[in-house]
Amino acid sequence: YAGWLSWFSHSVACSLYAVLFGTFFVELLEMGDLHPGHDILFWGLTATQVWVKIFAVLAALLFVMINVRGSSETGLIGNIVTIFKVIVLGLLVIFGLRAMMNMSNWADNFWRDPSPLPNGIGGIILAMGLTFVAFEGYEIIAQSGEEVKDPGRNVPRAIFLAIAIVVVIYLAVAFVSIGALQQDSGLPNWVYMGENGERAMIETARSIMPYGALMMVLGGLASTISALNATIYSSSRVSFAMGRDRDLPAVFGRIHPRNKTPHWAVWLSGLLIMFMAVAFPIEDVASGASITFLLLFLMVNIALIRLRTTRPDLVRPFRAPFVPWLQIISIGLQLVLAVELFELSPTAWVTTGVWLLLGLLVYSRYGGIQEATKIEDTILLEETVAMRDYSVLLPVANEVMARQLANFGALFALANRGELFALNVIRVPAQLGVTDGRAFLRRSRPLLDEVVAVGREFNVPVRTMLRLGRDISDSILSAAQEREANLMILGWPGQTRHRDQAFGTIIDLMAQNPPCDLAVVRFRRSSAPMQKILVPVAGGPNTRMALELAVTQADALEQVTGQRPTVVALNLALGESPTAEQMDRQRQQLIDQFELAELPIEIEVTHAQDVVEGILAAAVNC
Repeated sequence: YAGWLSWFSHSVACSLYAVLFGTFFVELLEMGDLHPGHDILFWGLTATQVWVKIFAVLAALLFVMINVRGSSETGLIGNIVTIFKVIVLGLLVIFGLRAMMNMSNWADNFWRDPSPLPNGIGGIILAMGLTFVAFEGYEIIAQSGEEVKDPGRNVPRAIFLAIAIVVVIYLAVAFVSIGALQQDSGLPNWVYMGENGERAMIETARSIMPYGALMMVLGGLASTISALNATIYSSSRVSFAMGRDRDLPAVFGRIHPRNKTPHWAVWLSGLLIMFMAVAFPIEDVASGASITFLLLFLMVNIALIRLRTTRPDLVRPFRAPFVPWLQIISIGLQLVLAVELFELSPTAWVTTGVWLLLGLLVYSRYGGIQEATKIEDTILLEETVAMRDYSVLLPVANEVMARQLANFGALFALANRGELFALNVIRVPAQLGVTDGRAFLRRSRPLLDEVVAVGREFNVPVRTMLRLGRDISDSILSAAQEREANLMILGWPGQTRHRDQAFGTIIDLMAQNPPCDLAVVRFRRSSAPMQKILVPVAGGPNTRMALELAVTQADALEQVTGQRPTVVALNLALGESPTAEQMDRQRQQLIDQFELAELPIEIEVTHAQDVVEGILAAAVNC
């Protein structure tokens, strides 16, 4: 039921951001002398109000389509937009403080009304309730806990830091808005701003700094754009999870076959958002958003108290203090704020009440299905653990590569009396939660079965893992660290997409700081028995390890086939033709530096004009 309310809360908040976007966009048009006018068109709406709603719908529709398609760049764009709007607000504060320093009577703006509470305590409570939606968003940090490293430490810190930063910005903007605003209406600044509604900050910025109105409009557009994208993402994510768990019709849980996004959840959430933006005035939308979030966070406090008493055994890296008294106080205050908003917008309360009743009907129809179907769910995330000290990690992406890597890796596992660790990583799009990616896991089972089959052939135990993550390389590295892999073998297709990449994006990223020994393999088609293992060496830090891996491979091949290939360490003498004495000296330096005399290998020093040509010439008979 909390999910039902959460979906509505984010949708209403998103409709508020859409309407604000329309307001700022119309203001931008008016700056360019494109005035929609104030004539009444229909339903008591002026031309300006109609165009605000049209642009609100278009903005919501645009971001619905973006979320349906799925884009990894939206996160970067969101960060850029956030930085821009913080810069705009920072400039407003700086110019506001500068203007106040040049005003001898700026303090009078705070004392125009001698009463500390001009509208009584009820006015303060009403303002608190109406602006509650301005603090919405930090709960997304908790929703993304499964994607955060060390969530027990970082999630609480991020939440408190986010709230603290926002409070400081809000207070600074409010301070300079009241203190620096110059207007001739005869009203106190706070009254003047209240009467201007959503245009108040535009008028304030126009008064405080050069091009202030334009900067504030652009900042408002940027702010609402980033908020639109984030809340459409959040609302569709909630409805998708409910559809997947059968708390909503199954259509909400469907995933687009190509884009891998919950397209139906996004479209249906978008329709709800656009309806709210068109059907209600901005005051009712803002009140509705605050009411629903107040009720939602009220449920969170109730759930915390309930979980503390019913599940005291749960591991809690962060423990909320003063339970249950702090939560009881919070519940009481949230109820007071929500009830007080009825005075401002009865329509918002009626709409919220209708939604809550509709939620009861939906839950009575779908809510019990999830419990009945849980037993039928297939366990898709599996791990077979073999207690061996040596582990060879094989990240596999397709069945052909899985068998090739398994045949190669089994040699090292066999020689070290270890295990194969077969890993397949499913990259989950940003539009889905990490755990929501389990819908893709069933298709990965055949990849791991290939490795298991090879393990049986070599009599080597196999551990398997299906892993979900945003970034494939990070997921592979995490698996290697968590399972303490000794050797990681990566398959390379033989080409890269960019000149500045040695092997490819994933391999290059993991090679920067691997948690274990790393080998990159390029397979070729050959049915002939292996006669020679050629190891080009130049005296670098990996020389000894590369030769030891080659010797291990030769030992295992001898154990399996009865024939041992020759391991040859190839060192190239570049430049002018060296004498035989110089080449012998170079060979002996290599032996002494890396203590190669104890290894069953041949060391070959060959003259070559080019490194690549020299290696290819020596590899002819491999």
